[in-house]
Amino acid sequence: MTPRPAPKRGGSEPRGRSDRPAAGRGAPAGRSAGRAAPAGRGPSGGRSSGPASVRPTRGSSGRGNPSSQPRRSSDDLGGEQVEGRQAVLELLRAKRRPVRKIFMAETLDPSPILDQIEELAKSQRVPVQYVSMARLDREARTETHQGIFAEAAKIKPVSLEDLLDVPNPFLLVGDGVTDPRNLGAILRSAEGAGVTGVVLPRHRTARISPSVTKTAAGAIEYLPFAQVGGIPTAIDQLNKRGVLTVGLAGEGDTHFYDIDFSNQPVALVIGSEESGLAQLTRKRCQYVARLPQLGRISSLNASVAASVAAYEVARQRGAR
Repeated sequence: MTPRPAPKRGGSEPRGRSDRPAAGRGAPAGRSAGRAAPAGRGPSGGRSSGPASVRPTRGSSGRGNPSSQPRRSSDDLGGEQVEGRQAVLELLRAKRRPVRKIFMAETLDPSPILDQIEELAKSQRVPVQYVSMARLDREARTETHQGIFAEAAKIKPVSLEDLLDVPNPFLLVGDGVTDPRNLGAILRSAEGAGVTGVVLPRHRTARISPSVTKTAAGAIEYLPFAQVGGIPTAIDQLNKRGVLTVGLAGEGDTHFYDIDFSNQPVALVIGSEESGLAQLTRKRCQYVARLPQLGRISSLNASVAASVAAYEVARQRGAR
């Protein structure tokens, strides 16, 4: 790959994007772009002036009006817009769903991860369109897109039976997790801890939005998802199939570390950020367990609790 000259410093930095490189945001004088565009494509995107359809406004970041976004069906998991460098890299590495196009800011500082993305995109014949940072800011739906996003096919859900059709399944069940960043963090920890599948309700849950893809940092590409009409009914099915179902709650009557997860299928159930586990969900779980709280705060963030619990299951199941 032809080396990219580093852009000159002094470009203005958009406010509120402290996670991006601080330099090189404007196109330096005498150069059309800091990032060299492939032959046949000018920095403005030569072959295409942009996405074929008008994008919805950024409801997830608070910039646009959420009501102006297209209404999704209840079976739509989302995942069609992937934002952030690691998330786009894993999208290409996983090769689990078609990638239509990648949009990249034309004046980014040189970076090994951007080189990898360009190389994988070239080998997979995925077009990369180089655009101005201002345009990327308009088209992206998160504040922290890191100068890149991809358009891909939506994530296709599988059945609950499919999730159980693996050796010793380890499932994570979301019971009303509506905050996208929490869901993204939960999925990132879940994948790292060896979770084999995720169960989400069709309603009362965050979808796989650009904010989720960014926070999950590529984890969604390696996790199968099942959508169910109701979490209590799904837990009933899991119980009947011999899965140990454990809900997390700060006031749980069982200490989480006293449960034996070592040699059986497991499903961890994570409640909503505000109200925790639904009452019927609590009744269906075999255990409602608490994590130790040694300080004065009464409960943990949903994503933190999910991470601690998932790694305890992984430890007991012999993770190395």
